[in-house]
Amino acid sequence: MRSRRPWLRRASVTAVSATALVALAVPAQAATAPAASASVTTTTATAARATATAVAAAVDYETWQRDCRAVMDRALPQLTQRIANPRPGEKQAIVLDIDNTALESDFGFSFPAPANEPVLEVAQYAQERGVAVFFVTARPGIVGAFTEYNLDHAGYESAGLYVRGFLDLFRNVAEYKTAQRVDIESKGYTIIGNIGNNTTDLSGGHAERTYKLPDYDGRLS
Repeated sequence: MRSRRPWLRRASVTAVSATALVALAVPAQAATAPAASASVTTTTATAARATATAVAAAVDYETWQRDCRAVMDRALPQLTQRIANPRPGEKQAIVLDIDNTALESDFGFSFPAPANEPVLEVAQYAQERGVAVFFVTARPGIVGAFTEYNLDHAGYESAGLYVRGFLDLFRNVAEYKTAQRVDIESKGYTIIGNIGNNTTDLSGGHAERTYKLPDYDGRLS
């Protein structure tokens, strides 16, 4: 798949090359410079190397999709087996985070944002077999209608969308999300899978299995 952010890869190569040249040039300058200049150039070299490392570690679209696919390839067989073996009278559900889980929020920068395809495929598989799909997001309620439209446009069939009300904005995100899963359970559902890209999406229990998508140490929201 072609990168949604080809400029990022080109910029990364350019930035790494430039900073690497600075770092390589510093020792030669330091050999003939006064002591004060040596300190400055050493600092410059350290900063240059740090910048090069940071830019080189930037995540592109293909990397993210490959890593998401790997998680969903593990999730699907487990969910398939669980869906095929419901308990008597059980209503099954899965819970999805939205940003960089259900939707490609940090890639493309468009509205409506496209679906994260590996996650959409799992959600659609579950929906076709009678599993309810709920969305629990830290997005504020003011964008709830736009979010519902986006999910529908991306191909999801939502059994319920949970967004933060005013008072929820002052709550710990993990605590808020856990409370929403409790609410889903109170409606008689068994949450057989919870999918998100942040630990706040998954902590707190109230799901049989959790599946963490990459956030690359917080570089994705």
